[in-house]
Amino acid sequence: MIRRLLSYLIPIPVYQKKSQLSKSLEVTWNNGQLVLDSKNTNYSYGSLQRVLRIGLKRIGFDKVKSMHHILVLGVAGGSVIRTLVDEIQFQGKITGIEMDPEVIQIANDYFQLNQIPNLKIIIDDAFEFVLKTKETYDLIIIDVFQDTQMPNFLFEKFFIQRLSSLLNTHGYVLFNTMILDEKQNQRNKQYIAEFNTLSCKVYALPRIERHNELIVVQKTISKFK
Repeated sequence: MIRRLLSYLIPIPVYQKKSQLSKSLEVTWNNGQLVLDSKNTNYSYGSLQRVLRIGLKRIGFDKVKSMHHILVLGVAGGSVIRTLVDEIQFQGKITGIEMDPEVIQIANDYFQLNQIPNLKIIIDDAFEFVLKTKETYDLIIIDVFQDTQMPNFLFEKFFIQRLSSLLNTHGYVLFNTMILDEKQNQRNKQYIAEFNTLSCKVYALPRIERHNELIVVQKTISKFK
């Protein structure tokens, strides 16, 4: 494909759409692969896929492959789901939560997310879903952004406690965050401190792609819900 080859020289736009929730969405050929971007950041594939792959490697591909149920909060184009299915060959259940139906339409049309048999996509707000789900999970991947902004609820004590209650013993949270200033740096430190009170191992990986900080949490002791 000519556009794919040219994309090694310059990005080649393929599709653009204005979304009420995500604002500007653009599918582009970049360095030989299709990526999904918002106005100011990569939403799926490209740098974001590299970031979350690093987190999954830190947990361990073999460990992830043996899990039974993974929850993805913030699907976008589904690059982390592609990593789970195509690279790790995860065959368990994947539940993906995405608030913007227009993003999912793009994910289906350009990244064939609807062809993954063990994936269930639910159009819902991540906060609302976490409050009402009755299932528990071996891994919860959090990648919730609106362009470069992260909702405040992700860092609130109640939400942190609820996440912990949804984890199976020895289950993991993999949380992709963006740090643009010192206030956000302190926010992440407080998040880690809060999880440390919940019988969990928690640590941040060294900064990736300059502004991304991955936080990894492992639940070590089962608690009554």
